[in-house]
Amino acid sequence: MSTPASPSAGASGPLVAVVATEASGDRLGGALLQALRARRPGLRVVGLGGPDMAAQGLTSLFPTDELAIIGLTAILARLPSLLRRIRETADAIVAAQPDILVIIDSPEFTHRVARRVRAARPDLPIVDYVSPSVWAWRPGRARAMRAYVDHVLALLPFEPEAHRRLGGPDCTYVGHPLAEEAPRLRPSAAEAVRRASDPPRLLVLPGSRRGELARLGALFGDTLAALVGRCGAVDAMLPTPPHLEARVRDAVSSWPVTPRIVASAEEKWAAFRSARAALAASGTVTLELAVAGVPTVVAYKVPLIEELIGRALIQVPTIVLANLVLGDKVMPELIQRDATPEALAGALAPLMADTPERRRQVAAFARLDGVMGIGSARPSERAADVVLAVLDHGRRGAASVA
Repeated sequence: MSTPASPSAGASGPLVAVVATEASGDRLGGALLQALRARRPGLRVVGLGGPDMAAQGLTSLFPTDELAIIGLTAILARLPSLLRRIRETADAIVAAQPDILVIIDSPEFTHRVARRVRAARPDLPIVDYVSPSVWAWRPGRARAMRAYVDHVLALLPFEPEAHRRLGGPDCTYVGHPLAEEAPRLRPSAAEAVRRASDPPRLLVLPGSRRGELARLGALFGDTLAALVGRCGAVDAMLPTPPHLEARVRDAVSSWPVTPRIVASAEEKWAAFRSARAALAASGTVTLELAVAGVPTVVAYKVPLIEELIGRALIQVPTIVLANLVLGDKVMPELIQRDATPEALAGALAPLMADTPERRRQVAAFARLDGVMGIGSARPSERAADVVLAVLDHGRRGAASVA
């Protein structure tokens, strides 16, 4: 494990501790540090992160890829080492004597670090970048966070109100990273013509996790065949990350209608810009599709035990992120036993033509710029402004930051 960074001789800028354990958190952390450095050129950094944060001057306490553990059995097997890394991370941050701590997502790890740091340094301001889903399940976490988090930076516009209602820490909406991707997702004039041309281009997005592909792959393949039977030929495209391409090709090889697979980021963006409609698994991709203006039908299936737990704990009226952001069930969602090829094809068919169903989604997506603040300040810049305001005001003044 690396020794904690110490202030260099003659350095006068604040020392910021940042903890992120996943690739998505590292990207947020890298953009945040870049924005912080633009505002405070002498700023120094210590903590835990990946390549994006390293590019901004962070020497990570240890490689974060050792925390990439998937599945309950694997987590239990590695629990002693995970707990040790939590202790080591907290101890290194306390020893470095930073002026502020920013924890980013991954609450099972980062919040435990924050609690230990708060116990050792009660005066240190702590900011949480990415709110846990307290609005969806385990709402009691919001009030519990007040003991070790002074301010939350929210990615979703409804989260500040959720924290206020649930008694959580003060919370500021800074914006979702997707707001910065809007230009890549929206069609040019030529791509808009392709979106309206025949055969209609359909995005097929069964998810990137192994379990999602296993549960939804055959369902999506049968839905595609049923849709072709109803509407005629479609140009089906399936964007996938490069590291999953071989697995996805194997999964779709038995589909009655084989989609075109694209694996690069640029091909994915181009597909989103020219698609007429989409069939997608529930997840962040639904918000990408909404920003891109692609009418979508959402499907999801989980094992029975997860369904029972979810029905008991989840407290939101929709599992679709785009619907939550828009405050309306705009995208049809068919889950569990309701997700059949016939039902999904029946919901998709109206989206392939100029129908009231299609127009309703397109009109709702037009509200996203206002709802998400797309086109205004970059989320990383808003986040940096709040972090510096909390740093300057200290713990007692954190509540006044907005």
